[in-house]
Amino acid sequence: MSIQPPMTELPIKTASAGFYRGFSVDVTVVSKIIIGLLVVWCIVWPTSAGTVLGNWNTAILANFAAWYIWVVAMFVIVCIGLAIWPTAGRLLLGQPGERPEFSNFSWFSMMFGAGIGVGMLTWAVAEPVAHFGNNPEVIQGLTSGGTADNVRMAYKWSFLHWGLGAWACYAICGLSLAFFSYRRGLPLTIRSGLTPLFGSALSGILGTIIDIVAVVATILGVAQTLGFGVEQFVAGLTRIGIGGLMNADGGATTVGIIVALLVIMGASTLSALSGVGKGIKWLSNINMVLSIVLLGFFIIFGATWFGATAMIVGLWDYLVALPQLSFNVFRSDGVEGSEAFLLSQWQGWWPVFYWAWWIAFAPFVGLFLARISRGRTIREFVLGAMIVPALMCFVWFAWAGGTAIDLELNGGANGVIFDAANGDKIFAMTEFMLAPIADALAWAMALLIVVLLMTFLVTSADSAVLIVNTINAAGDEGPKSRPHIIFWGAALGLVVAGLLISGGTGAIQTAMVIGALPFSVVMALMCIALIKAIYNDGRRENAGVPAVHSEIEGATGNGLSAAE
Repeated sequence: MSIQPPMTELPIKTASAGFYRGFSVDVTVVSKIIIGLLVVWCIVWPTSAGTVLGNWNTAILANFAAWYIWVVAMFVIVCIGLAIWPTAGRLLLGQPGERPEFSNFSWFSMMFGAGIGVGMLTWAVAEPVAHFGNNPEVIQGLTSGGTADNVRMAYKWSFLHWGLGAWACYAICGLSLAFFSYRRGLPLTIRSGLTPLFGSALSGILGTIIDIVAVVATILGVAQTLGFGVEQFVAGLTRIGIGGLMNADGGATTVGIIVALLVIMGASTLSALSGVGKGIKWLSNINMVLSIVLLGFFIIFGATWFGATAMIVGLWDYLVALPQLSFNVFRSDGVEGSEAFLLSQWQGWWPVFYWAWWIAFAPFVGLFLARISRGRTIREFVLGAMIVPALMCFVWFAWAGGTAIDLELNGGANGVIFDAANGDKIFAMTEFMLAPIADALAWAMALLIVVLLMTFLVTSADSAVLIVNTINAAGDEGPKSRPHIIFWGAALGLVVAGLLISGGTGAIQTAMVIGALPFSVVMALMCIALIKAIYNDGRRENAGVPAVHSEIEGATGNGLSAAE
């Protein structure tokens, strides 16, 4: 059979009038019902919700840990392989001659801010500190927790969780959406990424289910990020003198959670109403500048040499160990307290949890990356959306986390940093560094971190709201989605509040791990579909058959519409 042009049309039924005009009613309404039921369940029956979600989470971690580990390894291999593959790497994510909409600085700023930016302010300090105390090498007796010989292991595991695997989850989703939307002319929604496998069947119930799964995963993934951010935001407000927001245990009170969410979600809704090119772009640029200022402070005034050593040695250890770490699954022997049990438990708490988090975050970040990356090549996309952000994470972990570890080992901190809550560690560290010089400087640095945290949180929240509306509107980014922005902004805030109040960040983590599982299957299929589509585009090029939407408009005989 002679090869034919690819599928360039995927009709998705949307309402022609009324409140849902321009939206897929099935996707939008079912998604709202699922999220609404989750909120009501967690707020009205918090104990029951916590117990059931916990049981589901335990079952998933016990039965699907290997799946999460291996599927993320697949994403890394596919992304790097496509960048290296000559036929794929040079393909433009757009029509011939298209140029990128955003400058490299704005492009990278929006990627980093929406992808992981907010996590840096919590985990760049907290995670190296956590692994410095305990990791698989400590469990196996190969190193001693809390001592200088465990620093390298702390960075090897920190870099694993925030390195290529994390960004490959985002990149594979974004690459698939950009490829099929901007080269094929298909709707900018999750189902489009599976057209080489399922063809026109995605116009029906199958495509509806895929988009619903993506919306629910997005809300739960962003809720996870906002949950951590809200607690850190409350800690920051307390540090700058706003009292009554934290309890005696160092956690946010219900009042603190509500105040933080009103500020964050109110600002993010206003930003979302202004669109990607205005509010989100400018917020991303602002938080990138502020983050550079804060990072520069740690590099210059923190543990400069310790951080540089951690960066170089940690990166080497990570790259050398990456093949083994990417596929290794710790198997539990079922004996509580045994080495095998503790290793399996640790992997569930850390790598498996992170892979689920990045996968749940992927439909939001991936669609957002696709939205801002039109006009770039696949090789450029992988470099900008996977390699560079991972290196930026490593820099943060090396100097921010390295400063905390060095201050505890050699600087006389005596537990001031290590004993603080995770979200409060960065505030405790900067206060320890600056208070002896001037309390005003310590207060000013805490204020800068609070402002930076807020811009990161607002960027993540408003981007998520816009992306959810884009999926619900069958890939249409037009202004008709604006009446629904306020609803999803409020819904996202209520999900975070409900889960935090019913069980703290642990409840959010549990819901997110559950929500990520079905979408991980969708992402695995997206990998296969993308490889198949690019391979067939190479065949089309050799046969002189058009493969880009603008070149095949008006063409007939779309013989590969069902299977590329």
